[in-house]
Amino acid sequence: MGDMTNSVFYAKNQRNEANHAGEFGCTLEELRSLMELRGSEAVIKIREDYGDMDGLCRRLKTSPTDGLPNNAADLDKRKEVYGQNFIPPKKPKTFLQLIWEALQDVTLIILELAAIISLGLSFYQPPGEGIEACGTAAAGVEDEGESEAGWIEGAAILLSVACVVIVTAFNDWSKEKQFRGLQSRIEQEQKFTVVRAGTVIQIPVADIVTGDIAQIKYGDLLPADGILIQGNDLKIDESSLTGESDHVSKAPDKDPMLLSGTHVMEGSGRMVVTAVGVNSQTGIIFTLLGAGGEEEEKKEKKAKKQDGAAAMEMQPLKSAEGGDGDEKEKKKANMHKKEKSVLQGKLTKLAVQIGKAGLVMSAITVIILVLYFAIENFVIEKKPWLPECTPVYIQYFVKFFIIGVTVLVVAVPEGLPLAVTISLAYSVKKMMKDNNLVRHLDACETMGNATAICSDKTGTLTTNRMTVVQAYVGDTHYKEIPDSDALPAKTLDLMIHSISINSAYTTKILPPDKDGGLPRQVGNKTECGLLGFILDLKRDYQPIRDQIPEEKLYKVYTFNSVRKSMSTVTKLPNGSFRMYSKGASEIVLKKCSHILNAVGDPRIFRPRDRDEMVKKVIEPMACEGLRTICIGYRDFPASPEPDWDNENDIVTDLTCICVVGIEDPVRPEVPEAIRKCQRAGITVRMVTGDNINTARAIAIKCGIIHPGEDFLCIDGKEFNRRIRNEKGEVEQERIDKVWPKLRVLARSSPTDKHTLVKGIIDSTQVGQRQVVAVTGDGTNDGPALKKADVGFAMGIAGTDVAKEASDIILTDDNFSSIVKAVMWGRNVYDSISKFLQFQLTVNVVAVIVAFTGACITQDSPLKAVQMLWVNLIMDTFASLALATEPPTESLLMRRPYGRNKPLISRTMMKNILGHGIYQLIIIFTLLFAGEQIFNIDSGRNAPLHAPASEHYTIIFNTFVMMQLFNEINARKIHGERNVFDGIFRNPIFCSIVLGTLGIQIVIVQFGGKPFSCSPLDVDKWLWCLFLGFGELLWGQVISTIPKNSLKFLKGAGQLTHKDEMPEEEMNEDAEEIDHSERELRRGQILWFRGLNRIQTQMEVVNTFKSGTSFQGALRRQSSTTSQHQDVTNISSPSQVSLSNALSSPTSTSAAATAGQG
Repeated sequence: MGDMTNSVFYAKNQRNEANHAGEFGCTLEELRSLMELRGSEAVIKIREDYGDMDGLCRRLKTSPTDGLPNNAADLDKRKEVYGQNFIPPKKPKTFLQLIWEALQDVTLIILELAAIISLGLSFYQPPGEGIEACGTAAAGVEDEGESEAGWIEGAAILLSVACVVIVTAFNDWSKEKQFRGLQSRIEQEQKFTVVRAGTVIQIPVADIVTGDIAQIKYGDLLPADGILIQGNDLKIDESSLTGESDHVSKAPDKDPMLLSGTHVMEGSGRMVVTAVGVNSQTGIIFTLLGAGGEEEEKKEKKAKKQDGAAAMEMQPLKSAEGGDGDEKEKKKANMHKKEKSVLQGKLTKLAVQIGKAGLVMSAITVIILVLYFAIENFVIEKKPWLPECTPVYIQYFVKFFIIGVTVLVVAVPEGLPLAVTISLAYSVKKMMKDNNLVRHLDACETMGNATAICSDKTGTLTTNRMTVVQAYVGDTHYKEIPDSDALPAKTLDLMIHSISINSAYTTKILPPDKDGGLPRQVGNKTECGLLGFILDLKRDYQPIRDQIPEEKLYKVYTFNSVRKSMSTVTKLPNGSFRMYSKGASEIVLKKCSHILNAVGDPRIFRPRDRDEMVKKVIEPMACEGLRTICIGYRDFPASPEPDWDNENDIVTDLTCICVVGIEDPVRPEVPEAIRKCQRAGITVRMVTGDNINTARAIAIKCGIIHPGEDFLCIDGKEFNRRIRNEKGEVEQERIDKVWPKLRVLARSSPTDKHTLVKGIIDSTQVGQRQVVAVTGDGTNDGPALKKADVGFAMGIAGTDVAKEASDIILTDDNFSSIVKAVMWGRNVYDSISKFLQFQLTVNVVAVIVAFTGACITQDSPLKAVQMLWVNLIMDTFASLALATEPPTESLLMRRPYGRNKPLISRTMMKNILGHGIYQLIIIFTLLFAGEQIFNIDSGRNAPLHAPASEHYTIIFNTFVMMQLFNEINARKIHGERNVFDGIFRNPIFCSIVLGTLGIQIVIVQFGGKPFSCSPLDVDKWLWCLFLGFGELLWGQVISTIPKNSLKFLKGAGQLTHKDEMPEEEMNEDAEEIDHSERELRRGQILWFRGLNRIQTQMEVVNTFKSGTSFQGALRRQSSTTSQHQDVTNISSPSQVSLSNALSSPTSTSAAATAGQG
């Protein structure tokens, strides 16, 4: 458990601290208690103990400006004394634990019991063995050797159970390993900016040590505890720790305490790191969670919930937290659950249907066999029940029971969860290559059903390399960058100062990586464009920044989505103040009362001048797809000093210096990608903060809108006017009038984006519920990313908060990677359908054969061990073979399946029944006429321990051959004729088919008694192969039958409207139990064997999930546990409700580790 590692870790720190306290001026304990203080208490404590922040830095042997010397020995010493910035992860399950879990499978337990009883009885020699009176029991010829070999069947069942268990456990183990690898890769990619030896560098989060000086800015997730040294307008969202959703203002003299796991919502600053890893506030909470685990576990063993420590996957800090923190969201942790993904909903439903059928069939089989035996012996032959015959009869009943269980084993497609997981895990691995880093497994499959994508413009559709291409300076509109000599000297000077100072100092332009490349833009891309403008004017911004370093800035109003502008105040040498401002041109121009003229002097700028400027300068720029930025300034007297907090009076009455047009070219691959989306039935909408003309121009370039079409391009203001009623409330009917035609939403706020996404998802206007994907990069996109069915965050430009809220991270920030995600998602859905088509054919045939065979000949033609082997081919191997088909472009040629289309389409139903009929005809012909055809002894009505007959071996062998050839047929589910198309692109498939064939030959020729096989000669083998090959020919016949002529065929696994009502609507505050879950209760044990696989596989998913907020995990744990209780009343310890385990991609590892206790 994680608690052990944590406490050991902590104890070690304590010892180290005692040895090394002398090295630095603060002990670990001092810093820990300091970090527990808040607000003014902390300021007073720092003053009392250290004098000031510089005093604390001196004690920690670090410099507030230059940071730590980058000296390895010193860094190691700090890690030893103060610990590392790392929280020890929970130990993965051992292979033995996984085996134990696989053994919990209900059907396997039934088989084990049957096998043990069968074994026991075979060793027990009843005294009545030879007595004629025991009826049919002793009939038939049995030599001594044979009766002694009776134990083999029991042993063979146990052996095959062992095989199934080891395969399952190995699958889970390798998946867990893969995902831990993926998780650690995500963590290694997380870097943070610190100052060491006077230079600003980015280091992995785990390398941060106490005493580091870290630079923090808007959108960061703090990786360690620290104290603010210098800050500009810094606001922090501490909801992940405190649950308070209001942003907390931080300042060195008011509240300088910064805590790990909290988000920077506004501003920037520098902090000295004071606690890392298990000693940080978040780390302490983790340690408590870990310690609480053991007692909880004891209590919960009774309650069968999940233990507290498992609820939190412990892992390096950075990704462990990230809260949503909205009060409403907290109250309704349940609301957070996204609806079940389409595939999961359909699979649950189908599984319940199949499970019921299987249970009924197996019960009928056992009843018929027992009645048949009893009537024949005790009614027709009127034999008395002799005490000495009892063991013989019991042996018969055990044999019947084993046959019944075999029918159930074959009926339940327990390979399904395995196929789903293999398919998802395989896709996720491959999607990494396509620049999609999947954080929540089922997002990959949901993406295949996406019907709408709401995309950002900047960076996703465009290259995010901003360059200034036009400027309006000194009453002149320059269509290209002017010569610096052409501009008035005063204006030029003001412009360069304004751009250099009034932009984040973390934004820079660095020399290109390789010769001839473009200069590298670091930081905010719009600011990079402006800095590039200075360089184009043959000037430099760095000397100005050196002259006025960040700590000398008097006041900063950082950019946020409400202001849409940024202003910085500096103190001039004469004591007066100057404020520089920049922002969206229509917003800043409204605040300008003057403008610099051709010689650089201010002149009056009236509203009518502004309207003229908008018409003649800004709109033409915007129509060419340029983003327009206005730069202005204002001077204030030294006294009286203005009230800086009264922002409305400060940022007004500006003097406009210039307006620039920044171009962000469309990525070359985007128009093609958007065309593919439209062809695949996905509507692409652009949601941007830019002005409407710019947005429209880019949308036309991308192909989102085509001239002459009937579509809407509106801005946020108009959007809100259309969707809100008189009271200002959003109305769904109004949204329904807007969204179907909406293609571009400009000047939108994050709330608009969230409203639009929610409106589309909740809409009932179209027949299908819309599945919406959203891309976002800013902290403010968090709510929309969370609300969407699939949230894509930008890997390069995205803030940590956006990544935290997303399901998939685009590592190259490119829209065309989203198209790849759609392709993979559709491929997952198709792979599952292929597997189902194959699996259900085998199930239908095997169940009918076992059932009728048992009822007519009192013995299933396919023995328990053979059935288990067939099951292994069908499940494990076929799921591997069919789930790893690579996707093709043709997947994008059709519309999304949607929620109402059945999982098993009519074409698939036609294939399943068609191939089923062929296989049944062949098998029954062989069963009842095989002895005449091949001129061999009949295997029917064999006595209890009779040797394996050639007759039944031929049936078994033909059955397996037909499955092998049908596996090739199953590669196509839309009725295509060429089933071999692209078969060599999938080496796994080829090797599995050939491998299975090889093992089958060995089983038949050398399997002997355990497999109830007797070796066949070449002649009979060729017949078996020929009958198998007939499957391919028959497949061609089936695909000729038009599916419309088979109107009576219904699809299965279809979600009705009732199933897909969002859970929260069905039942606001009570625990949500959805439709299929209610059925599960009725079907109780049926589906549990598949279920059990699923929850072991959920563990896979949990590594991803533990990336969400730990606070969230705690909050949600309560709601999930109560649901688990509901279901666990009826299930065995290791079971958990399927829909619970699956339905919530966002509910953290709490749900995921649930079933594993």
